[in-house]
Amino acid sequence: MPLMPGAEPFDLDGTPGGRVGAVLCHGFTGTPASMRPWGEHLAAAGVAVRCPRLPGHGTRWQDMNSTRWPDWYAELERAFDELLARVPTVFAMGLSMGGTLCLRLGEQRAAELAGLVLVNPSLATERKDARLLSVLSRVVPSVPGIGSDIKKPGVTELSYDRTPLKAAYSLSQLWAQTRADLHKLTAPILTFRSRIDHVVEPVSGRLLLDGASSTQVREVVLEDSFHVATLDNDAPEIFAGSVDFVRANAPVS
Repeated sequence: MPLMPGAEPFDLDGTPGGRVGAVLCHGFTGTPASMRPWGEHLAAAGVAVRCPRLPGHGTRWQDMNSTRWPDWYAELERAFDELLARVPTVFAMGLSMGGTLCLRLGEQRAAELAGLVLVNPSLATERKDARLLSVLSRVVPSVPGIGSDIKKPGVTELSYDRTPLKAAYSLSQLWAQTRADLHKLTAPILTFRSRIDHVVEPVSGRLLLDGASSTQVREVVLEDSFHVATLDNDAPEIFAGSVDFVRANAPVS
């Protein structure tokens, strides 16, 4: 299927000969478009950036139902390895499910990851209907979408208008696996959480703060953004904070 205009993955050069990079990861039913302004800010600060398009995303929602979380994770890990082959120090930064996949990367590749910057990462839900996903996903292809939870007027997210349920059930399995291994996280973590988020509930933030073994974990609460904060009013705070985090945690060459 052809890509939605703007859904393309992107690769941005930082400082020529630079030694620091960041792999970026978009969220569930979203596209790299939600990460591009962040990536451009990082690149302008000298950081090499790679943002893949996750399998099943950026075409039509039906395509997501033929993919599962290991497919999404494999694409992120491939981008991480490609960037690591170019620069010795790589950070992982993600939005929503992209943050969850970055956490999984931190669990699996702890020795190679310089740090994590997360925006409203998801790890669980308290919604009662989520318990029925394993059954519903077999009979109902999709439900209304979750995209464009943005406070800033006139801004929309490039994402699907439907939530594919087989993929959503797989996301719940990713949550379970990632929660079980949070103790394996040792890299520094900076996480941004929107005080008002209509997609990811506060329980995810609590689970991360309680479960990570990292000695450096900092949470910043965003007061003027909803879920897709990388495109919302607090985006400049996220962008500047991530650059400061990189500079504080990248080894001096």
